[in-house]
Amino acid sequence: MLSQDVFEDLFVLEMTNNHQGAIDRGLQIIHEHSRIVRFNNVRSAIKLQFRDLDNFVHKDFANRTDIRYIKRISETRLSKDQYAVLVEAIRKNGCIPLATPFDERSVEWCVEFEMPMIKVASADGNDWLLLEKIAKTKKPVIVSTGGVSLKDMDDLVTFFENRNIPLALNHCVAAYPTEDNEMELHQIDFLRRRYPGHSIGLSSHEYHDWQSSLFIAYGKGVRLFERHIDINSDGAEISVYSSLPEQIDIWFKAYHKAEEMCGTAEEHRKPLLPKEVNYLDSYVRGVYARRDLAEGETLTEEDIYLAIPLQKGQLSTRELMLGRYGHKLIQACAKDNPVTIDMIDTPYAHNEELRKSIYNRGL
Repeated sequence: MLSQDVFEDLFVLEMTNNHQGAIDRGLQIIHEHSRIVRFNNVRSAIKLQFRDLDNFVHKDFANRTDIRYIKRISETRLSKDQYAVLVEAIRKNGCIPLATPFDERSVEWCVEFEMPMIKVASADGNDWLLLEKIAKTKKPVIVSTGGVSLKDMDDLVTFFENRNIPLALNHCVAAYPTEDNEMELHQIDFLRRRYPGHSIGLSSHEYHDWQSSLFIAYGKGVRLFERHIDINSDGAEISVYSSLPEQIDIWFKAYHKAEEMCGTAEEHRKPLLPKEVNYLDSYVRGVYARRDLAEGETLTEEDIYLAIPLQKGQLSTRELMLGRYGHKLIQACAKDNPVTIDMIDTPYAHNEELRKSIYNRGL
């Protein structure tokens, strides 16, 4: 079985039909966005949509310009050869070619074009004939979950698990565009709990900024992201949920900032920063003599008081918590002077690592 790692730290840039049926425009989208990918040093796929239109749309409706969806996909038709040009351009520009197939013949194109994985649209989350065709390729699958019922989602996960096919589920709201109060990013937590062992991603269509959802999703554990892309360098009107190259640049930089701020210590206690240790040490109370203490006395609570600043070599409240009292003085200590580790008979005095730490801290 292939590893789920194939989905890790992956950005899917969804071209949809923004090429508008023009191969040159598609190439320009690839060129402009792949430059941003390389500049930000991220792992990115550029995704196309495949449809075998002659069979996907019923022949009696093929010319119905009054049906918006049919009109849009008919006007943006590309041939298989033209798609081959785009796929090759995606590879040459350092990105991963992906596609969403909407019919069985289009799945075959994904295989012919050697796509490393296949994307399933939200609308096809329960298209079992299409899913069966996709599963037979044995390629990893990303499914967007917008509008998919819980039962269908459970069935979908079981379907791919039974076939040992790596599966990623993208939280998605199938509203174009999506308002901020419709994002429901807590669904990421729900999906992670319900489907452990599967990658949970975010496919988003919000349009007010290109950072907030990424920050939140990254903090929730998402490492697979998807957005629509477009260009306006040709003066074309674009959808508000589609991202221009400069907006994708902001998006990638938000990812790097989230990565930087979340750090690397997810499975263990983080290493302590020297500057935080030094800062906190300045607030640790040191042990001071309440009266003149003679050599040979046994230190009791009545003999000392705790105050800042902590001085180098001085015992602190931390060591008293470790050993409590009962320490015998091997050196005298004058009233109001710091009680140092060298003044008492304690096992800690023979621990070189602890001695070094005590002498390196404080004033």
